[in-house]
Amino acid sequence: MDILKVLSRGTKKTGKGNQAGNSGVTKLPSAGTSTNPQLFHDEVRGQKRKRIGDEPQIQAPAELPEVDFFAPKPEVAPEAIPDSDKARRAQSPPRIAPKLLSEDECRQLLRSHRLKITLLSKPEDQSRVKKAKKKKKQAVVESKKDAKKALFPQPLNSFGELRNAYGISSQVAENLAAQSYRVPTEVQMASLPILLRPEVALRDEDGLDGGVDFLAVAPTGSGKTISFLIPAINNIMRRRAGENLDDIHELEAIVVAPTRELVHQIANEGRKIAEGTGLKIVGMKKGMSISAEQQELAEESSEEEDEDENDDASEGEDEKEAVVKPKSIVKADILITTPLMLLNFLNSGPANTQKVLPTVRDLILDEADVLLDPLFREQMLGVWTGCINPDLRVSFWSATMGSNIETIVTEQLASRAKLLDITPKPLIRLVVGLKDTAVPNITHKLIYTATEQGKLLGLRQLLHPTSSDDSGPPLRPPFLVFTQTIDRATALNEELKYDIPLEAGGSMRIAALHSGLPDSARALIMRKFRAGEIWVLITTDVLARGVDFAGVNGVVNYDVPGSSAAYVHRAGRTGRAGREGGIAVTFYTKEDIPFVKTVANVIAASDKQAGKTGDNASVKKWLLDALPNVGKADRKMLRERGVEARRSGNKAKITSQSGYDRRKENNRMGAIEGSKKRKTQQNDDSGDDEEWAGLD
Repeated sequence: MDILKVLSRGTKKTGKGNQAGNSGVTKLPSAGTSTNPQLFHDEVRGQKRKRIGDEPQIQAPAELPEVDFFAPKPEVAPEAIPDSDKARRAQSPPRIAPKLLSEDECRQLLRSHRLKITLLSKPEDQSRVKKAKKKKKQAVVESKKDAKKALFPQPLNSFGELRNAYGISSQVAENLAAQSYRVPTEVQMASLPILLRPEVALRDEDGLDGGVDFLAVAPTGSGKTISFLIPAINNIMRRRAGENLDDIHELEAIVVAPTRELVHQIANEGRKIAEGTGLKIVGMKKGMSISAEQQELAEESSEEEDEDENDDASEGEDEKEAVVKPKSIVKADILITTPLMLLNFLNSGPANTQKVLPTVRDLILDEADVLLDPLFREQMLGVWTGCINPDLRVSFWSATMGSNIETIVTEQLASRAKLLDITPKPLIRLVVGLKDTAVPNITHKLIYTATEQGKLLGLRQLLHPTSSDDSGPPLRPPFLVFTQTIDRATALNEELKYDIPLEAGGSMRIAALHSGLPDSARALIMRKFRAGEIWVLITTDVLARGVDFAGVNGVVNYDVPGSSAAYVHRAGRTGRAGREGGIAVTFYTKEDIPFVKTVANVIAASDKQAGKTGDNASVKKWLLDALPNVGKADRKMLRERGVEARRSGNKAKITSQSGYDRRKENNRMGAIEGSKKRKTQQNDDSGDDEEWAGLD
């Protein structure tokens, strides 16, 4: 009896037709399943809300006009023909007043999509608090009640409304149509009207002329990249159309992402949207120079010197390359970068000076929770400080956002406004669905493997499923495998190298990607994986966030994620854009039992959001009750270090050899090394006894 199958077997019986050989084939992301942009469709006023395009439409037969093909062509006046494509783009489309919904209709529609928009802060609230200190304490209580109030802005029903109702460029609208953007997702439905024309979306609110600061929490694969790229591109084109600055490239928007793969992906998506507009979108590379102003720093105590030494120690060779190999200034309108690359550029130059970016009007933080985490916080705040434009708009985007991150955001916005002596912009928060939960359209599997050997056996069973496996839908390549460390990713790659037969491609179908590889190797592996040449990609958390894989069928957590947010982002690599059929498998051993409750709670919340209860739930109630609660110290240790047993010792190794065979191999290698040392020593001793015979 296979103990792994017994432990991972579901309690619900399956019929003969529901076997691994013929189930789950039609509903796979790699099989080209249709996207489902809108994940949530709740009832509205007691009736099931129909999706756009689902209702039958009876159209009258169109009457074809009579056309004379031999008639002379009408003459067109020369002045009516534009001189270039720029003239066509400069002509703003006729703006049609949007059909505004009532507040009650907006409330019902937003709630049906589980959208919650909240006004976190507003300049008027601060003035109320100041007056209240002098006059009455009741005003303080009222201001606190009004500080966070629910908003019901006008939703976006289709991308066709962007051109007429919200005034985006005709070229951008054509590019969106060419990319098959028709029905907006939940995050696009709520964020685009606020970011494009807040005075229209929130017509009852005041003080929105200068824009708003925005914080969005939306599921993975829900279209957040498009949500912040369209307003950034539109703001630049609108300003330049008013000032007739078509041929001038000036850096006006910066998008910060935590990894290089995500930087390249955002840059590619931005170029598709801005094609034909004349805007230049650049992904930053090592040693790249951009247009900036040099600013002298005030002389202070040795604290800055200590910070510089820490930066030098942490940045190392990257900063040296940026200084030693300067390049010509790159002209860009929108810059996509990691925080370290841009900070290295801002800090490069003469001593006691720092570069600043006064022309930047939009700062966008993609995966904001990790950018403001202690790992990247100092770098990100350094970049934020370099954007000194008083009209700067800041937006924060992620699938997970803790309350501590929101506190950091509000404090930094308030301190910056006080430092520059400006009025802060209103801060609006958007939450789609439940916070810190995975997308509801994928299947979760939590499998107990007892030991590290059981993990390897379980992964091989996923690679070679059998028809008798009734533990749920099978996992078909291509899929991702996440490990805790780089060493474990490399070792697992070596172990599985020959599991795929040569007829199917052999070892070329499996690869490992991590931060220890050079940029060229990482880019090559990404291209092969997207093209389908690589079926199993073993990686670390470097690919856990933001990277979009449309055809990934599943995710395997070979090692337990370090936090609930890590699980949400890892599982979000499948089921992108609402595609069904994705699977997230998590292996856990005896060493993981004290930490599994964190992952199990996320799975339970995701199932609840998807309406899966009872026998249909991925995690049964008895398992949730049996697992121990995770303490605060354990959560912190797991988030920072992972499971400590997998960093050193025999449990950190991934191999199918037994302990006896490994000891035997180590003894053999030790004997060989000892023999080599003895022979070398004998040669040295014999050479010392010989006498020198002269030059001849």
